[in-house]
Amino acid sequence: MTTKNLSKTTEPETRDTVAKTTPTNSAAVRVPMETITLSNHLRIEGTDYLPGAQVRVTADYARRLRLQGYVART
Repeated sequence: MTTKNLSKTTEPETRDTVAKTTPTNSAAVRVPMETITLSNHLRIEGTDYLPGAQVRVTADYARRLRLQGYVART
């Protein structure tokens, strides 16, 4: 009876593969941020925010929250 070798052989990463997967100008990218006041309870990445809390989020996420009714009209 023949058994299969189930262990995978992994080759060590070479310098070329590491350079291809690393972003080159990640520090140069600036994302606009906005401070919003929440009108409803919201959980963002495991953190709960109560109504009336002020949260600093990206401009795109703030726009989506406004469309869904999570941002208080002040």
